[in-house]
Amino acid sequence: MTSIEADYLVIGAGAMGMAFVDTLLAETDYTVVLVDQNHQPGGHWNSVYPFVRLHQPSAYYGVNSQPLPSEDRIDESGFNAGFFELASGSEVCAYYDQVMRHHLLPTGRLSYYPAARYVGGNRFRTLDGTEHTVAVRRRVVDATYLLTVVQSMRRPPFSAAPGVDVIAPNDLPGRAAEHRHFTIVGGGKTGMDCCLWLLRHGVPADRLRWIMPRDSWLLNRANIQPGATFVKALRASIGSRMEAVIEAASVDDLLDRLEADENLLRLDPEVRPTMYHCAIVSVVELEQLRLISDVVRLGHLQHVDEDRLVLRGGAVPTGRSLVVDCTTQGLPRPPSVPVFDGDRMVLQSVRGCQQVFSAAFIAHVEATYGDDEVRNDLCVPIPHPDAPIDWLRILLSDNRAQLRWLEEPALMDWLSSARLNVLRDAFPLFPDKPRVREKAIGALSAMLRKANDRLVDLIDDARQ
Repeated sequence: MTSIEADYLVIGAGAMGMAFVDTLLAETDYTVVLVDQNHQPGGHWNSVYPFVRLHQPSAYYGVNSQPLPSEDRIDESGFNAGFFELASGSEVCAYYDQVMRHHLLPTGRLSYYPAARYVGGNRFRTLDGTEHTVAVRRRVVDATYLLTVVQSMRRPPFSAAPGVDVIAPNDLPGRAAEHRHFTIVGGGKTGMDCCLWLLRHGVPADRLRWIMPRDSWLLNRANIQPGATFVKALRASIGSRMEAVIEAASVDDLLDRLEADENLLRLDPEVRPTMYHCAIVSVVELEQLRLISDVVRLGHLQHVDEDRLVLRGGAVPTGRSLVVDCTTQGLPRPPSVPVFDGDRMVLQSVRGCQQVFSAAFIAHVEATYGDDEVRNDLCVPIPHPDAPIDWLRILLSDNRAQLRWLEEPALMDWLSSARLNVLRDAFPLFPDKPRVREKAIGALSAMLRKANDRLVDLIDDARQ
């Protein structure tokens, strides 16, 4: 057994752990021990399917101090044409490796232990069997609380008869050529990615069957673009969103207004979505997905026979088909706990569905503020969404957080320069003159409070 001393022990070198460590090392002189079970940094990115890409622009992903390569490039072809690049899974893994080797480790204040297992009590075991104990001067940081599980990390949740081909999306490129027909199981973003990959490679839409237990409201990628080119559209989408909230008569009316403004999208205009997971698509991607007419909406798949699919709501006949399991929930939804808790920290989203930004923000708050009550007041966890009403809950939580952050001028300056902040271009910089700045912040605060009051009423009405 060996003993190591450090200010922080961080468990997990996934996207949140890396973002936290990057900001902490950049803004303090503290030392960190980082323990991770994977052989290289990146968390679930080490296990994703080979054709996966980010769903939001590369400009908003990674660690705060280091841009992703080519993040300023506009795609000129494909389903994302006209928008900022979406890094591939392999590019993300290579990026995290580069950040670790060329940026974090050279500080001399990080000790990184890959292929190691945390066993509790500030102890971890490395691949050679050695157990290490960390004497932690400040805190233990759990960066695994929102651990993402992808399909290749577990068995399918449905059974299959002998001889039926069931694969994870990781195996689709290597197995697709053997099959004429494909059954995509799962209505989330992974299912969409598999459908789009097949369509992009020339598979006719009539050779795809899509098992969709729930339809989803989707975010429009056109409204989540960085930089001066798109800032007008970004601000317009925020304005129309706030206007829709204030004028809506009910939750359904609000969602209809958001759809009319293309803030939200859905696959089938005739089917009311019952799911919202922050999935992001372009309108071109949506048009491609709408080419698939064989969409089965009979609940979750339970069993695959050679001649039929057995679902919770009934059975449908089938012929020989490659079944692709895309059923993991994607965003985990554990109960919220305090981020700062004595000698421990638990990384969680403090802006809706923005995990890496949240981790960097938490690190900045840890480095800047000296009281855990204040820290927790600035970093209120926002659980991941599941149902359409969660769109309202997340906006309400985001607005409340923004109102609190507006009270901290130095924090607002940090937000305006943070590359991971998806709203960094949303509003003009506040003026330096105190009275003018106070007036501008007052106007923004009034708008947020008005929207919040209406959101509370809409949520309460929907729950009655």
